Amino acid sequence: MSNNEGQAASPGEARPNVLPLSGPCARWDEQDADFIREVLDLVGDKWSMLVIGVLAVNDARYSDLDTAIPALSRRMLTLTLKRLERSDLVDRTAYPEVPPRVEYSLTDLGASLLSAVEPLAAWSAEQHTEIRRHQDAHDRSAPHGG
Repeated sequence: MSNNEGQAASPGEARPNVLPLSGPCARWDEQDADFIREVLDLVGDKWSMLVIGVLAVNDARYSDLDTAIPALSRRMLTLTLKRLERSDLVDRTAYPEVPPRVEYSLTDLGASLLSAVEPLAAWSAEQHTEIRRHQDAHDRSAPHGG
């Protein structure tokens, strides 16, 4: 494995063993494509979208988020909030009170993401029954054990 494997190429530098972008992705250079994948990884995981969805309704304390998303472990909630805050999608405000109070809110950038993901969520809800039917049929026809 080379030292540069898995890293974005410097501007103007081609990466070996990487196919050129084609189709709708051809309009982006390799550096843009790498960053697009990074952003999609950030916002495309199930926890980020759930946190953003909760914060789209109201600002929330950590415990509110923990309650609103019950399948999310506290460790994963903490990591998700840190990743979203690092990218300025979520803002963390600590109030100097006793006991300390921290609230999370969507930034303008985070709120702008909603217009992109709400249609995808709506499509998912609309197609849920059909997709589940195909998944079940596929699972029934697949050989067991692999």
